[in-house]
Amino acid sequence: MPHATQLYQHVPETRWPIVYSPRYNITFMGLEKLHPFDAGKWGKVISFLKEEKLLSDGMLVEAREASDEDLLVVHTRRYLNELKVAASTTAPVTGAAASAPMRTSRWPSRCAATHVGPRSRSPPWNAPPAPFLFERVEGISRATIVDLDAHQGNGHERDFMGDKRVYIMDVYNRHIYPGDRFAKQAIRRKVELEWGTEDDEYLDKVERNLQKALREHPPDVVVYNAGTDILEGDRLGGLSISPQGIVKRDELVFRVVRGRQVPILMVTSGGYQKRTARIIADSILNLYSLGLIGSECPSVSAQNSDTPLLPPEVP
Repeated sequence: MPHATQLYQHVPETRWPIVYSPRYNITFMGLEKLHPFDAGKWGKVISFLKEEKLLSDGMLVEAREASDEDLLVVHTRRYLNELKVAASTTAPVTGAAASAPMRTSRWPSRCAATHVGPRSRSPPWNAPPAPFLFERVEGISRATIVDLDAHQGNGHERDFMGDKRVYIMDVYNRHIYPGDRFAKQAIRRKVELEWGTEDDEYLDKVERNLQKALREHPPDVVVYNAGTDILEGDRLGGLSISPQGIVKRDELVFRVVRGRQVPILMVTSGGYQKRTARIIADSILNLYSLGLIGSECPSVSAQNSDTPLLPPEVP
């Protein structure tokens, strides 16, 4: 029996499949400026889209904060308690300031999970959304995670180790963090890149492997981790993909998945340079101009009666 949750809500047809909350943008006395991650990039993305007249506040789906019960669908009680202790002992104020945004950023995945349903456009998921999908959405029994963040994934991998319902494709720089050999066992299609990989090679490998992945494991839904830390100049990602290459990558993923009439959920994930917000906005504008997203986009009857676009994926 699914647990009681406040994460789901009815989503009117007038809303876009974009889940957002101002709480995603972490600020605390300027300390966020000391971290290489642009903690306000999601607000900037929304501002760019408003400037381009693509959307307004009334067209967004407002994210809600996940409760402990929601998080326990994936995490253990011990893990959540350790996080609370760490926040209260190492940085009691900043920990509290960061807690709500992190809990809120979990909500879109869950919310969109039901919004992906094959028969209805009701309640609209993030980091580990598949458990919510399998638990709550009729007709969703197989999921493919397409992880195009620059780092090897090890969260989904550990969550779904041995779970045949979930197929993971991961394209990453083989030389950087985390190098998690245990988690790597759960990646069904590994595409390991070298330092400085550029557009042509990258896009060719993404497209060829995505086509193969969808043939090997035809999914009911695709979760797309669209990290922008692949951008040239990102010191943590170590790849050399141009802004145009990132826009093209997102386009090809949507074309391939949409071409199979499969709902897709996109999370924007990593990206450690200030210019990534503009690139994400440009990509969304491109997807819209090509008819690959929109409030009236066709889908399998359903961020996915239409295709959802979500801000952060967090650990």
